[in-house]
Parts: sequence; structure tokens; C-alpha cells
Amino acid sequence: MQPLPDMNQLIKLAASPAGQKLLTMLQNDASIDLKKLAHSASTGDLSDAKQQLSGFLASEEAHALLKQLENPYE
Repeated sequence: MQPLPDMNQLIKLAASPAGQKLLTMLQNDASIDLKKLAHSASTGDLSDAKQQLSGFLASEEAHALLKQLENPYE
């Protein structure tokens, strides 16, 4: 299992404009069961979490927002 990321950093990313947009998109995506996704992630079943998110993360908009989170100063 991978170590948990720094919670302060996660909160900062989630509060950013790109993070907020991604969260809104996730909440509005009917194909994603957020409870199941959270459970998979919390139990370390990252393969299931990745499978659930694969279609969402393949979208151009999600990809662009993730790039913004990776490089917030570009």
C-alpha cells in the first residue's frame, strides 16, 4: 500500500479552483458511485478506484484540470 499523501496538501488542492471544478464534475457524473469510490480508496483497493475513474479521467476537461493541479503556477 502506498503512503498517505499529506492531508494539508490534499486540502489545498481540493480547495483550489481546479480542484473544486473536478469535485463538481465527479459529483455530477452519474457513472461514478462516489460512496463505492471512497470505500475502494479507503480500503486500499486502488485498482477498483482507478477502474471507476478511468472514463472520467480520460475526458479532455478532467485531464486539463489535473494538469493545472500538477503545475499550479504554469
